[in-house]
Amino acid sequence: METPPPLTPNPSDPDNSFVPSSAISEQDRSWCIGLHLSGLSGIVLGFALAHIIVPLVIWLVKRADSPQINATGKEVLNFQISYSIYLAVSGLLCFVFIGLLLFPILFVAWVTLTIIAAVKTSNGEEYRYPGIIRFLS
Repeated sequence: METPPPLTPNPSDPDNSFVPSSAISEQDRSWCIGLHLSGLSGIVLGFALAHIIVPLVIWLVKRADSPQINATGKEVLNFQISYSIYLAVSGLLCFVFIGLLLFPILFVAWVTLTIIAAVKTSNGEEYRYPGIIRFLS
C-alpha cells in the first residue's frame, strides 16, 4: 500500500483545510520538466527554430492532459520566442559592436534560465521566466 503525501495547510482556504503537498502528478511534472528542457533542442538538434518547434509540438499534443502542462507549455513558448527576438536583435546590433557584448550574455542567460526552470519544476515549484513577452496567456 502506498503512503499518502504529507498534508500541509492551504493558505488560500479560509477554513484552513488540508490538501496534499504535491498537487501535480509525477507524470505531469515530468512532462513539464521535459517542456522546459526541450528549449535546448536547438543546441542538440542543430537546426534553426528547433528550440521553438519541439516545445510547441509537445505542448500541442499534451496540453489537454493537464492544466499544469498547458500553463508550462505557454510559459516555455513565451520564453523561447522572446529570447529568439532578443538574440536576433543583438545579432543585428553586432554591426554597431554593442551586439558583440550583448549576444553572449543573452545566450548564457537563455541556457541558464532554461536549466533553472527545469530544476525548480523538478522540485515542485512553479517557475515564471523573467523578462519575457507574454504572447500566449
